[in-house]
Amino acid sequence: MKKIFILALLSFTVLSCSRQQNDVTLKFIETSDVHGAVFPLDFTRDKEMQGSLANVYQYVQDQRAIDTQDIVLLDNGDLVQGQPVAYYFNFIDTTGPHFFSKVLNYMRYDAATVGNHDVEAGPSVYNKLNRNFNFPYLAANIISKTTGKPYFKPYCILNKHGIKIAVLGLITPSVPNWLPPELYKGLKFDSMLPTAKKWVKYIQDNEKPDLLIGLFHSGAGFDEGGNGYEDDGCAMIAQKVPGFDILFIGHDHLLWNQKIVNTQGDSVLLIDPANGARKVSTATVHLTWNKESKKWDRRITGQLVDMKEIAPNPEFMQHLSYAFDSVQNYVSTYIGNLDTTISSSDALFGDAAFVDLINKIQLNVTGADLSFAAPLSFNATIPAGPLYIKDMFRLYRFENYLYKMKMSGKEIEKYLEYSYANWFSTMHSSKDHLLRFKLDRNGRPVYSPQYHSYVLDGQFYNFDAAEGINYTVDISKTKNRIHISGFTDGRAFFPDSVYTVAVNSYRGSGGGGHLTRGAGIPHEELTSRIVWSTDRDFRHYLIQYIRKNKPITPVKDNNWKVIPESLYEAGKARDKSLLFNNNQK
Repeated sequence: MKKIFILALLSFTVLSCSRQQNDVTLKFIETSDVHGAVFPLDFTRDKEMQGSLANVYQYVQDQRAIDTQDIVLLDNGDLVQGQPVAYYFNFIDTTGPHFFSKVLNYMRYDAATVGNHDVEAGPSVYNKLNRNFNFPYLAANIISKTTGKPYFKPYCILNKHGIKIAVLGLITPSVPNWLPPELYKGLKFDSMLPTAKKWVKYIQDNEKPDLLIGLFHSGAGFDEGGNGYEDDGCAMIAQKVPGFDILFIGHDHLLWNQKIVNTQGDSVLLIDPANGARKVSTATVHLTWNKESKKWDRRITGQLVDMKEIAPNPEFMQHLSYAFDSVQNYVSTYIGNLDTTISSSDALFGDAAFVDLINKIQLNVTGADLSFAAPLSFNATIPAGPLYIKDMFRLYRFENYLYKMKMSGKEIEKYLEYSYANWFSTMHSSKDHLLRFKLDRNGRPVYSPQYHSYVLDGQFYNFDAAEGINYTVDISKTKNRIHISGFTDGRAFFPDSVYTVAVNSYRGSGGGGHLTRGAGIPHEELTSRIVWSTDRDFRHYLIQYIRKNKPITPVKDNNWKVIPESLYEAGKARDKSLLFNNNQK
């Protein structure tokens, strides 16, 4: 009995001492949108990268060696898509525990949130990650239709140095607008704001944490007035849902580090490290015990730490060398020959061999009447010569499926009107811009120091051009700019006829709005328009096509052109220089 009493007294003393420690420092480190950057090598270009999880691990270990602080390591989704290492372990070498679970377990992550590209990898991948991770995999607003409850853990509780930390995970609810339903069968994606309100109340009532952290795979979502949007809902949540101390965000590939004042007048740190493990978000929390209020007073500072000055951790590289070698061997596999150099940058300004090649292969695979495709890379060049699997990741970045869908001629016209309205400006004189740039209040293009480039108003991967029909784009007009003269094979084109169209699954699921806002097809009708789908990602079929049809001779076939030609040429020359030859640093 005496022994039990002494043990109880010792336990109480330890607990009291931890609480009586007046000052505690926690450092939160967030990675987000890593996109497969495990190693400091771009496997698609055989080029060293300035950031990777190998660099991050060295930084984390350095921080863990500081005995005056405790480390909380978090990942915010879009982990298993991007670099070929992700594709290889998602779809090629799938035996045993998922490779990315081995990586994050080795790094000793404390929690992670599901990203939209993690869902894109399919249930076999995200379910395996959920089983294999040694830490909670979070997403409070991914709901099982069967149970009505979160499919993943909604939140977790971490204890560091006597501090109780609640971490709530959310994902952008727009996943169904981008991905085929078979990738999330039985799941639905609830809106972020009401989900945050619900779980914050639950956590505060039932857990009473010392710190409440949001780990949200969603962008800040600021408009020009500083308000938040629903799909990228983090700014809105910071403003309207009191209780959070820090929101770690991602998805938008933008750098954020600022404080938002919520409805109760408290400030919330909103921080985002962009993408590719080139930077990490850190939030240092200094806590001081307030004897009067019996609560922790806190001081929170945020910092974005650049990984380019951090050397890759040698133990990390050695531990995972087997994976590095396997991926290197895979991407170096020869598949064919390319007779002509092609560049995605050409496709930003008009008809180009880069996109024509993708469209022609889509037509070959589907047998559709026409095809839509966009450049999925901003400035990727594939030189003439031998083609390897790694080149396919530059030709086609994402793991989209390929659909054959039914559309009327009128819907096709409206689709193209929408695409070019978001792509090309209206030119009244040779001094106007061809491309639609994001403009400042003075009407000048906005320059991004982050990307060392001027910023387009639309996303280049939404600049769809068609193959299989002949048409013109009149940039002197504000509307009704598309004129389709007929099919390239000589058939007449009729607005009231129904045709088959090849599109990727992102577009076919509503991504970019071309089918919904453009062609006017209700989102719930899109699935019924699909008459055929590949059973694997389109990159697989690209590889098959090139192996079968080598050598590949891509050509620009000039099935569409921009008029008036004099305005087009002047705007093209100016904007090409602005995007790729500007002198700003």
